[in-house]
Amino acid sequence: MIIWLSSYPKSGNTYIRSFLSAYYFSKDGNFNFNLLLNINQFPGIHFSKNKMDSKLEASKNWILNQNIYFDKNKLKILKTHNSLTPYEQNKFTSKDQTLGAIYICRDPRNVITSLKNHYSMDYDKALNFMLNDSSSLTQNSIDKDFSNFTFLGSWSNHYKSWKNNKIFPTMFIRYEDLQDNKFEIFKEIILFINNLSKNNDSIDEKKLLNSVNSTNFINLKNKEQREGFEESIISKETGKKIRFFNMGFNNRWQKILPEEIKIKTNKVFKEDLKVLNY
Repeated sequence: MIIWLSSYPKSGNTYIRSFLSAYYFSKDGNFNFNLLLNINQFPGIHFSKNKMDSKLEASKNWILNQNIYFDKNKLKILKTHNSLTPYEQNKFTSKDQTLGAIYICRDPRNVITSLKNHYSMDYDKALNFMLNDSSSLTQNSIDKDFSNFTFLGSWSNHYKSWKNNKIFPTMFIRYEDLQDNKFEIFKEIILFINNLSKNNDSIDEKKLLNSVNSTNFINLKNKEQREGFEESIISKETGKKIRFFNMGFNNRWQKILPEEIKIKTNKVFKEDLKVLNY
């Protein structure tokens, strides 16, 4: 059965994924990038037996591929950016494949800045991407295989699809709260996973502390600088890799966003900001 680690892109998913891989897949809680291989991303070409010729065909196979690749009698933590909103009536997952989910939400005004940097967009394009009900992530292979098609929809609908779902238990986390309360929140995540998976082991406090410390944002950023990070993407403009771990908690929209974009984002996300207490 699957526990999803889900978020809209550039919202802290890899940060929490790093912590979980250090806690569950290392001996002492000390993180290295190879540990991330234990928490793979779905959808993905490596989780599809056949080539998918279109987004629609890919979405029809989401649940089928989950049934093929993930044993219902074993726990599997998977990263995803997919929305829970059906794509062309095709559901992403169901209670037959899924035990629960952890969803990381980030202030949309900070997401804009991270999207702009990561995907080499300008602010207006990043905002329009977040407002588009049809937005998706699709990295076609050489033979145009759509197996890794990830349906996002709008930023607002994305978080609501996971937060309000009644299919399975979902732990909802605000990325910003990790800055001052990461130890407490990470401990709650471990308890949530252990409870869902009926794991009665007590929390290893020393390993938990090591996992928290070895995956703090500065350490991850420095590690990427020294060793590189294969999940970073290449800029279409410069041909160089874009730093994956960029600003983290120093991404403060109040100081970074141009005034015009501040006004736009505050207006279009007014109700969401209120509901999420941003």
